Amino acid sequence: MSTQASPASGAAESAPSPGVPAAVSDRWEKWGDRLNPLVVKEVRQGLRTRVFWVSFGLLLAACLVLSLIAFANTHDSTYTREGRSYFFSFFVCLALVHFGLIPFNAYRSLAREREDETWSLLLLTGLGPRRILRGKVASFLVQAVLYASAVGPFLLFSYFLNGIDLPTILMVLMLGGAWMVFLTLVSVCAATVADSRMGRAAVRFALVAVLVVTFFQALTFTFVVTNERGSGFSFDRNFFLGLGAAFWLLVSDGWLVFETAVARLSLVTENYTRHPRRALVVQVFLTFVGMTAVWWLMDRDDDIPGVMGILGGLHLIFATLFMATDVDGQSRPLRAGTRAWTLFRPGALRGFRLSVLLLVGWAVGCGVLLWLSDGSTSSLRMGMSQAALALYGVLYLSVALLLGRMPRSGRFASPVSVRLLYVLVGILGAGVPPLLAVFLNLAGRDELLNLLNPILGTLNFGKYDYSDPSGLKMPPELLLCVALVAVLAAFAADRVLADRERRAHQQ
Repeated sequence: MSTQASPASGAAESAPSPGVPAAVSDRWEKWGDRLNPLVVKEVRQGLRTRVFWVSFGLLLAACLVLSLIAFANTHDSTYTREGRSYFFSFFVCLALVHFGLIPFNAYRSLAREREDETWSLLLLTGLGPRRILRGKVASFLVQAVLYASAVGPFLLFSYFLNGIDLPTILMVLMLGGAWMVFLTLVSVCAATVADSRMGRAAVRFALVAVLVVTFFQALTFTFVVTNERGSGFSFDRNFFLGLGAAFWLLVSDGWLVFETAVARLSLVTENYTRHPRRALVVQVFLTFVGMTAVWWLMDRDDDIPGVMGILGGLHLIFATLFMATDVDGQSRPLRAGTRAWTLFRPGALRGFRLSVLLLVGWAVGCGVLLWLSDGSTSSLRMGMSQAALALYGVLYLSVALLLGRMPRSGRFASPVSVRLLYVLVGILGAGVPPLLAVFLNLAGRDELLNLLNPILGTLNFGKYDYSDPSGLKMPPELLLCVALVAVLAAFAADRVLADRERRAHQQ
């Protein structure tokens, strides 16, 4: 008996659809294979829910009522300037969905997968955490586009009412879209934070509070922009530099948050820290390059590296808190390729070393720019303040790691415990010295008492002293003392983490 298929059956299996060329059919099949199947599933599931259709209907009804009110108030007037007010009203309707409903639904979608224990079933499809999260985020962005397409004609209608121009409308919508994507990524990452029922309830409450606060902040920013620049759009270099910095912060932090969410859902046998740590390094490097370019274009204005140095230092302190508090050690398959310079591999030891390098490198880079600005006393004070902030970050991170992981007991060695210890130590370091100064009657003469205070110490190093000929409230020698304490604490924390990793690998 012959097992060869008949020509008719083979032709039937490979024949394209009627009226469609074979090349076009093959191309569509390839694109269909590349498309994340989870996007199609989530979009279909989202469009079938009652929440989507109720919110979509209410959004259209609200915009329709506003447009009828606008028509009734302006059709008798020959010239009106009500477009600014009605644009803001339409934007509020869209913001309720984009800044509230979409991020919270994205959080609930992933949280429900973990609560119902269906996440393992998704992993069995072979997509992996990255493609699954990418599909969930993309599906909610598709729903956001549907909402925006419904409100878009009404936003354009406000332009014909005068009082607002098209560049302002486009600028607000672009920043609003970036903010919506960032909130969605943060909400998805929040769904990966807690594992227990109590932790999930706390995360849900915190997320709702953040969404409510940021909703009003976004509306306030939109109101200010549309009222100040709505009718007469003009090019202001400082304003657009600020908008560009805000847009870059949303994009880069969104990428970092997404990689963090993927890392939290990855297996311990994978190199789960490579992508988030690489994203943080790339963000710091590109931010410094962009800051240098702006500093050069602005005629070496020392305010740019001064302000950005402080803000970047605070951002790094927050980011490195999560990077340096990873679990001890790593899985056996990753140990063979791990070297002293492979700082992207899992483990608290490598995360701590990379954190120290980033904090010190950022402070040194910003200090070099300040020194190249004019070398004045003002630049020196800004540079000392930035160096002090970085040293305080290293010091208190090291102290938290020593308190949590120096004891043999693992009661306070978990990442969450070390982060709580970091916050507690920071609060004590910032609050106890001022109280002692009050009890000892040292008000106004407490610089040495607040030498290790992360808040007042940073401010004191940047203050100007009119009574001193040098103009420095805190001499550079005191900064060297802070650096010595931070180096000793960092060395001790490094040795403790190395010992814990060695013991973890021996078990």
